[in-house]
This record gives sequence, structure tokens and C-alpha cells, in this order.
Amino acid sequence: MNQPTLPMEFPEVQQGEAALPTRPADVRVVRPVRNQAEMLVRDLDSLVAEDHPVRLIWAFLSQLDLSAFYAAIKAVVDRPGRPAADPRVLLALWVYATVEGVGSARRLDRLCHEHDAYRWLRGNVPVDYHLLSDFRVAHQKALEALLTQIVASMMAQDLVQLNRVAQDGVKVRASAGAASFRRKDRLERCLLEAEAQVQRLAKEREHPDPEVSARETAARERAAKERVARVEAALRHMPALAAAKERQERTLAKEKRKRVTEPRVSTTDPEARVMKMADGGYRPAYNVQFATDAGSGMIVGVGVVNQGNDSGQAPPMEDQVAQRSRRHPKDYLVDGGYAQRETITTFAERGITLYAPVRPPRTATSGRQEDTPRAGDTPAVMAWRERMQTDEAKAIYRQRGATAEWANAQTRTHGLIPFTVRGLDKVLSVTLLVVLTHNLLRWAAIG
Repeated sequence: MNQPTLPMEFPEVQQGEAALPTRPADVRVVRPVRNQAEMLVRDLDSLVAEDHPVRLIWAFLSQLDLSAFYAAIKAVVDRPGRPAADPRVLLALWVYATVEGVGSARRLDRLCHEHDAYRWLRGNVPVDYHLLSDFRVAHQKALEALLTQIVASMMAQDLVQLNRVAQDGVKVRASAGAASFRRKDRLERCLLEAEAQVQRLAKEREHPDPEVSARETAARERAAKERVARVEAALRHMPALAAAKERQERTLAKEKRKRVTEPRVSTTDPEARVMKMADGGYRPAYNVQFATDAGSGMIVGVGVVNQGNDSGQAPPMEDQVAQRSRRHPKDYLVDGGYAQRETITTFAERGITLYAPVRPPRTATSGRQEDTPRAGDTPAVMAWRERMQTDEAKAIYRQRGATAEWANAQTRTHGLIPFTVRGLDKVLSVTLLVVLTHNLLRWAAIG
């Protein structure tokens, strides 16, 4: 059989000869030209699709009363002063960033200049990461009022009925390292060292080093003073923590268990506490509490505590829900960590049916049943024990996981991850922003 020959229009490739590699300089390709002038006529509105989520977020926020966010602005009409950035824009940026899982002010600032959706929300309003960071933690009361406004609006539309509310807590990692926790004697030494550093920097200011800029000198002094303030705050928290340790030690002594360790407080975040996490490890964290309406999935109550367990957290959360909605829930679902006798009695006095698992007897040989009254049981506690043995109560309680655990997972998706801020107040502000984002999405889904 004759071997086919190549056509004459390809003389550079001869039969039986290996093709030589082509040099980059000899090939013909389209190369980038970056110095070519272009004229682009476009507006921000054309860059974002009509069904983009940022338009929905802006529309929802435009319907709400945000006057509390404007109250602190001093630049007003017919008065001198530089115009401030619109709080509605800053809030919308943070809400959309929370939807996208963005929790860093620096990253949000970069997106505001690079990403079309964030640029559309910004609308050329000047922002920077300092402004964004300060805004997120400076409006706690306004965020709480906005949460109340959203819940009230959804109740007016009969989307939230509060027939059944589930509460649960989730431990979130604090912005503090384990090595920052120190005992009282070490804290006192740290305070002396920090105060000495402040005095040393003050003396150096009188004879400045020509190689060190004034800005760097001021930054050093500010950091030293902030360290003194953090150590002083840690020492102020020490007596309360020591008292809690004493109570815990007395309880363990009665049970003949291992003694607790000496109290320690973090110099990075004095209000953070070492807690047992979901994976069994111990890390600095905050205990974030959510109360969720079972019918709508809306979070109607939120709180942050630095207590490692959920004991005693149900009554104050229900108080918050009642104040926000002007009514008490009919049923309240919690896990066993909330089911103390005082809590059960309190809810019965409020006319609320509490659903929580009954702790089984410690020993199987005791012969005691779960519904058997115990010493110190009030009539409300005895009724709770009997109620939780019924199939109806068990079926109702199973809704807790589908409500509370689902809400916890949703907030994790929206950025409830290791906190980048410190202190209960700032942590609560960040958590409120996550809750507002969750509720706005639920409103869009079921409204």
C-alpha cells in the first residue's frame, strides 16, 4: 500500500522529518496591549442584573426605619461640616458581605473597589476599612431596634406567630489565644511591665530618635497604653471569675471529683472564657444564644454570654422575645442544659409550656423512673416530668433540632465563625448583624 503524501501547500512539514519546535518569537498570537486608550460609557446600574441579591437587600433596607443609625451624624443641612457616609449604604454593604461570608473590614473595603455588586451598593460613597470596622460595632442599640422592627413587621404580616420557639447555644471561638490567659500574680507583673513601658516611651518623646518617625512613635505609645488598659480590665474580671471557680470547687468537692484549676484571664480579650467546644477541645470562646420561631425560621432573640454552659439562659432570652414581640410564646423547646427546676417553674408561672428532656437516673439499679417526683420538685416540675413521658411531648420536642440546630448552621454559613472583634459588646454587635442578615433572607423567602 502506498503511503500518503502531504500536500504541497505545507512544504515546511516533510514526510519522515520531525517537526522542529517553534520559537515564541516566531509565532503569530494575539498579545496584550495595555497602553491602548479606550472610551467606555457605562453606569453602575447596568453592571448588576435586575435579579441580583444586592437589589433585594437594598429594597428591603429602604422599607425599614433606619433613623437610629443617623442620630449621631452632626453634619446637617445649612450647617458646616463634612458630609458623612450614608449609614444605609454601610449597613447594606455589611449585610451583603455577611451573606457572602465576608467578615473582614479590610476585605470588604477591597471588594467595594473591585467587585461590581459591592460597587453598586456603595454607589461611589467614600468608604475605607476603618469606617466599615467602626460602623459594625458602634450601633448595637440601633441593630437591636432594627431586629425588633423586622420581627414586628413579619408578625403584622402573620409570618411569625410565636406558637413554638426553640432556643439553643453555640460556642464561637474568641479572638484570643490560649497563651494569653494568665493568673493573678502574672497579671500584676504584666501591669507593672506595661506601665513601665508607657513611662519609658513618654521619656523618649522628649528626646526623639531621628530615625523613628513621629507616626511610629505615636503608634508605639498607643499600643503600650492599650496593653495597660487590657491588663487592668483582666484584673477587674479576676474577682468574679475566682468566685465562680470557688462555687464550682465546692460543687465538685461534694461529688468527690477533681479540683478546678486556678482562675486565669486573657490579656487579649478579658471577657472571653475557655469553654468546651463541640469537638471536645477547650478553647477561648463566647456562648452565643439564639431563640428561633419554629414556624418561620426567624431568629427572634439573640444574646452573647461568657458562661460555658446554658444553665439559667432560657428565662432572660424569653424575656427578650416577649419584649420584642409583645407576647409570650405558647411552647418553648430547649435541650437538657436549660432544664433547671427554677427555669421550669418560671416558665410555668408565665403560662408557657416547656419541652426539655428529663435527665435519666444516674444508676440503673436505683429503681427510679424519669417521671418519679424527687425531693425539691415543685408542682410545675412534677407536671413537666409527666408531660415529657407522653408521645405527643416527645414528638413536639423533636422539632427543636430542626429549628434550633438549623438556625445555628445558617448563622455559621453567614459568617458566625471565629470572632475578629473582642469584648462582649462588639461580639454581640457582630452577632446581631448576622441575625439581621438571616432574618432578611427568611423574609425574602417566605414573605
